[in-house]
Amino acid sequence: MKSETKAAFRAAFPHTIPILTGFLMLGFSYGVYMRSLGFSAVYPMVMCLAVFAGSLEFLAGSILLSPFDPLAAFLLGFAVNARHIFYSISMLEKYDRPGLKKTYMIYALCDETFSVNISAEPPEGIDKMDFMFAVTLLNQLYWVAGSWAGALIGSAIPFDTTGLDFVMTALFIVIFLDHFMSKKPLFSSASGFVLSVLSLIIFGPDKFLIPAMVSFVAVLLLARRRYDNT
Repeated sequence: MKSETKAAFRAAFPHTIPILTGFLMLGFSYGVYMRSLGFSAVYPMVMCLAVFAGSLEFLAGSILLSPFDPLAAFLLGFAVNARHIFYSISMLEKYDRPGLKKTYMIYALCDETFSVNISAEPPEGIDKMDFMFAVTLLNQLYWVAGSWAGALIGSAIPFDTTGLDFVMTALFIVIFLDHFMSKKPLFSSASGFVLSVLSLIIFGPDKFLIPAMVSFVAVLLLARRRYDNT
């Protein structure tokens, strides 16, 4: 590894420490969760490398166990990760240097990586593209390490893992409460809650998720257009 690259990783690491703690624990839960569903360790180990989308990876476990329905899987995946469209656009100017690094950074862009790369400035003498690449790679390695540990250790855990799938629900609840209690506008939180409840009433508990997510994305798109025109 070149000295410039090593310097970029040393500069990026402190910015990723909070993500390290979160990804290791959540990734471990994901690995254990997949093993509790009956999958071999290979599934979560490959999934976290090929997909790298935490919430969708949790949902993929139940999708793989459900009747074959590629359209529903596509719509669910699109709805869950549609937010990436909005913040990836804001990274177009930052990711302005063509090459393999840019290709990888586009693939591995996630919420946590975006939050660091959109605001953090590398120290003087550190190439910004190398810095952002280091942040991106470190964050994925944290998730991979946690997932692999959970996948390999999951089958050896002596206690009952029934109900571990609630970890994803708990994560979404915490994110929702954090946003709701912040000083940010409550439109997105309130509309998401209302649309979810309406979809649950109309479509029932087994089929409400996709209509809720699709309608929520549509509302956000309409709201964005309205705010852009004001």
